[in-house]
Amino acid sequence: MSRPSLFGSPLFLGFDHLEQMLDRVQKSADGYPPYNIEQTGETRLRITLAVAGFSMDDLQITQEDNQLVIRGRQRDDSEGRIFLHRGIAARQFQRAFVLAEGIEVEGAWLDNGLLHVDLRRPVPEVRVKTIQIAARGNGAPQRPVVSQVSDLPPAPINGIRNREG
Repeated sequence: MSRPSLFGSPLFLGFDHLEQMLDRVQKSADGYPPYNIEQTGETRLRITLAVAGFSMDDLQITQEDNQLVIRGRQRDDSEGRIFLHRGIAARQFQRAFVLAEGIEVEGAWLDNGLLHVDLRRPVPEVRVKTIQIAARGNGAPQRPVVSQVSDLPPAPINGIRNREG
């Protein structure tokens, strides 16, 4: 569905290029730089951003609480140069990704204009506990005793294992 034109009135004839420019700015602000998120293993993810023209010194990756923030700022090296056409703009960006609880950043590298950030979701440590059943004496409940048992196999993460024997 297209939106109504801002310059649709006959009073604004010849301003189509302004409307097209506004559309380009709106689209590029939301989608720059483009990125992919892929699952590279059972507990591993990778975020890849297209950052052509940025060097490692132009990029910064920080983790702020549960947010991964990637910033890019290119230096303006146009001093002393005369451009007949300048179609490659030095621009800056900031992308933020909300990370789920426990996601860890393993590392990042820049290769052929693509910034890769590897993430790992650690498998939670499974603890097996046995709870002894206490007898009730004189109508007063006794406190249950909980102890660690190391000789039982761990239960699966996504369910309950029935141990026979």
